[in-house]
Amino acid sequence: MRPFHLRLSRLELLVWSFALACGVAPLWAGGLPLVDLPQHLHLISVLHRLGDPTTLFPETFGIRPVVTPYLGVYYCVSLLNWLVPLQTAMRLFLTAYVAGLPLALAFLLRSLKRPAWPALLAIPFAYGDSFAWGFLNYCSALPLTFLSLGLFVRTLEDAARRRTWAIAQAVTLCGVLLFHVQAFAYLAAALPLLLLSTRAPEDAARTLPWAAHLWQTRRAALLSVVPGVALFAVWVGSRFGEPQEIAYGQPWKAWGPMLSPQNLAWHSAQDNQHNLVPLLGNLLTDGADMRAVYLAFGLAALGVVAALVLGREALEGRVARFRIVALCALALALYFLLPADIYGYVYYLNWRFTHLFAALAVACVPALEARGRRALLVLAVVVGPATGAPLARAFAAYETEAAAVESLAAYAPAKPKVMGLVYRTQSPLVTHPVHLHEAATVARLNGGLTNFSFATTPHSPLMYRGEAPPTFPSEWHPETMDWETQGRFYDTFVVSGAHPSQVPALGPHVGRDYEVAGEAGGFYLVRRRAGP
Repeated sequence: MRPFHLRLSRLELLVWSFALACGVAPLWAGGLPLVDLPQHLHLISVLHRLGDPTTLFPETFGIRPVVTPYLGVYYCVSLLNWLVPLQTAMRLFLTAYVAGLPLALAFLLRSLKRPAWPALLAIPFAYGDSFAWGFLNYCSALPLTFLSLGLFVRTLEDAARRRTWAIAQAVTLCGVLLFHVQAFAYLAAALPLLLLSTRAPEDAARTLPWAAHLWQTRRAALLSVVPGVALFAVWVGSRFGEPQEIAYGQPWKAWGPMLSPQNLAWHSAQDNQHNLVPLLGNLLTDGADMRAVYLAFGLAALGVVAALVLGREALEGRVARFRIVALCALALALYFLLPADIYGYVYYLNWRFTHLFAALAVACVPALEARGRRALLVLAVVVGPATGAPLARAFAAYETEAAAVESLAAYAPAKPKVMGLVYRTQSPLVTHPVHLHEAATVARLNGGLTNFSFATTPHSPLMYRGEAPPTFPSEWHPETMDWETQGRFYDTFVVSGAHPSQVPALGPHVGRDYEVAGEAGGFYLVRRRAGP
């Protein structure tokens, strides 16, 4: 059995360095057009400045006293924020995520004793639909997921360092849960699969009865999952131990008992099949980001053909040979079999698995002989610039829109209470409604609060100390705002898509109690007039 190693040749080091540099370049090229990013940055700022009396944060927010799956991103970026400004901290964190996805996949491949080069093909899958929505907690859990799988295999196969790998696996598995429970759920099925399909080196010379032998050789691996399972039990107890409010038809509320038919929404099989590949890009309106996706799959297919023509390396055992294929099939099964939403608990459930599936799919390229492996390694480097170039251009152009919204903060009062009335959510550059939560940007920059915040959700590590600010039921429908019960509470409004004087409910108060204080890039900032 060949030993585990991570030694890279000079060619491999050059190829990986160049491809990863191209892959992370968009994060530093300009603005980050992610739908939920303003909400995440606002709450990370709250977490970081929870004791700052120059903000509304101390009197409005508190730490949620339970384990929550969003701890990972919020605390990591908050810690980086002690060293660099908040947005730079977020870019550093996202850089680690984008580079970490192919690197962690490479670690898994080496753990399975396969060549690592196909992991380069996964660079485009760090972006795509989930990234565009700003599902940063789920996205950043994916590298940890691959790392956990690799560590689990090494705990089983590397008897000399079994304890070291087991400890690392225990820490990593807890980390997966603290980033996103959906990735943890995948591991709940994937780790048993690896347990059953991976042979320990002691298996060939078994002297004990099977039950005793299996416990002796798999004990470290089994014990390595105990902390994660215990943490999951704590989270389940705090999350599901409280009665869930059922309000049929209302956004963000359960429509019935958790797994009841009325509480589950499904995509049709046709929709799932149609969107499997497009969801891997689906960020830029011109579709340029899809080129890297097709290129990655094309090179993976070329690898399969090359294996048939040039030959392939032998792998240890017929079952072990297909472990990566089984992991990929599991992700694909979850994509097709799970519901789209479980109202009140989790949304956009099954489509997120497309990124996990795609990364594992390109990793299934057969282990080629050395000459074919070197040739495809060189070809794979093209995936980096193919991913980075179109995204970097779009992100650089988006900087103008992002700067316009941030400039409105200069017109807002200190410690504002900001309501977003966003009728124009789209950017001409990207496909997703990236301006939906811009009120959170103004609130963050001035130490205030916003009408829609993840602090109302149980997966956030922050919560309101008292009642949440009043707002309309869905941030998608600002036209439903009621002035007397909701609008009157706020001293600042961020408006787009119409002049504030033409906005229902707000319009009659513009020019009297409220004034248009600033305008930039089609966004208006309306603030309450100062008293006499």
